[in-house]
Amino acid sequence: MKIESLFLLFLGCFFGVVGIVYWFWSYEQSGTMMLVGTAALGFLPGLYYFFWYKRFGGKKFFFWGEAHGAGDRPSDNEEATIAEGAGEIDSFPGSSIWPFVMGMGAFATALGLVFGSWLFFLGIPLILTALTGVTAESRRGGHV
Repeated sequence: MKIESLFLLFLGCFFGVVGIVYWFWSYEQSGTMMLVGTAALGFLPGLYYFFWYKRFGGKKFFFWGEAHGAGDRPSDNEEATIAEGAGEIDSFPGSSIWPFVMGMGAFATALGLVFGSWLFFLGIPLILTALTGVTAESRRGGHV
């Protein structure tokens, strides 16, 4: 998570500096607050990733320091082989209609917020049907 945290912290710093410059240049509140929010969207996950990187034993955060820590991924180690990064290969779920039904229900429910509450009577049953269907399908291990 070293690279991800560096990237997100850089974005947070960049948009923070741009927000400060924008405020002193224009004194406009809405654009400044949007840039502050954008900086927060870089800092919050960046600091979270940095916290977990350090917690899992990452000793080398920037491009100097000690050897790689216990929490590094094989992609962070220059001496790693492809086989070390392969990981565990498991089975994948089969095709299912229920994600499509769930999406249509969510779409109809969202349209109900825009065009009228009568679309809720179409969207909510579709969502409940999709939830029931995917639950039954996952417990039986096949098609419903």
